[in-house]
Amino acid sequence: MFVQNLSDAGLPSQRTEHRPRYNDGMPQVSVILPVFNAQSTVRRAVCSVLQQSFTDLQVIAVDDGSIDGTLETLGEIDDPRLTVIAAEHQGVCAASNLALEHATGPLVARMDADDICHPEKIARQVQWLTETGCDVVGCQVRIVDTQQQPVASLERYQRWINEETLTSDQIFALRFVELPLVNPTILAKRSYFGSGYQNSDLPEDFDLFLRAAHGELTFAKVPRVLFDWTDSDTRLTRTDGRYSDEAFDECRRSHLLAGPLADVTSVDVWGAGQTGKRWLRWLQGQGISVRQLVEVSPRKIGREIHGVPVIDYQSLPPADGTLMLAAVGADRARQMIWPWLADRGYHIGHDALFVA
Repeated sequence: MFVQNLSDAGLPSQRTEHRPRYNDGMPQVSVILPVFNAQSTVRRAVCSVLQQSFTDLQVIAVDDGSIDGTLETLGEIDDPRLTVIAAEHQGVCAASNLALEHATGPLVARMDADDICHPEKIARQVQWLTETGCDVVGCQVRIVDTQQQPVASLERYQRWINEETLTSDQIFALRFVELPLVNPTILAKRSYFGSGYQNSDLPEDFDLFLRAAHGELTFAKVPRVLFDWTDSDTRLTRTDGRYSDEAFDECRRSHLLAGPLADVTSVDVWGAGQTGKRWLRWLQGQGISVRQLVEVSPRKIGREIHGVPVIDYQSLPPADGTLMLAAVGADRARQMIWPWLADRGYHIGHDALFVA
């Protein structure tokens, strides 16, 4: 591994020697960008950060052993706020952690090499973080393909990100469904990154988020589209087994057992469909009894599934301290369940959680 600011490297650059004036000698925001074989997109991504209206920042780009022209492309970018670290190929966790080691700002933002920040992204996020007092802030996104066109097949997921996980309460309550903050949109206090990304068979971004949530950090999202998130066949989330459905299942379940399900012997489950039955079997396999299944479908109400009675949601009694896991997958079902549980005294996000 070697570290160099490319203004001093033997790579093409017209960079001058002046440095921006940071408060106390450091930038307010450090943007970390792990990159591997992204020659065709990395310039656009980096420039979208360097051209932000918020200028008190640095970019730490870690080239994770690229074998295309990524490193040379980075060297052609003329801005003293960019530092490039060339490393042996060890994967996104190691590259991100290495960038964190060299980040000097009190706030750290993530970025990926094939995405685009809108010009006001960081300014609005810093303002939102300050005004809300939260520890971590994301933003709404536009999911596009490599031609910058909307991806029709991801419209429902985009709506989930932009509308269903918009408030701090929604982010916390839905944390075991999926990662409610798109990873490369995140801007956070350094405490969020803690011990860094853990290299394992789990999705490292979801794992980090759940560790932070268990540590009682707080989350928010700027209610504005400030980021173009590129979906492609070569994106890591499409090609790496750490982002499979099975890996996400393992991640959410391990964190549930370490957190809300620790020392719990009995729960209720909302949902007697395929999602609910899958969770029922898993919970029983962990030695956790399910007291009742709550349902809206008349044809399921009154039955027993694996020895558990299915009750009508309208007959659900007030909250009594028993944890409720809402395991539903139907579109917009969670929006219907939320107020019903709240009316019965559940503290959503604490004694009532949504899972997938």
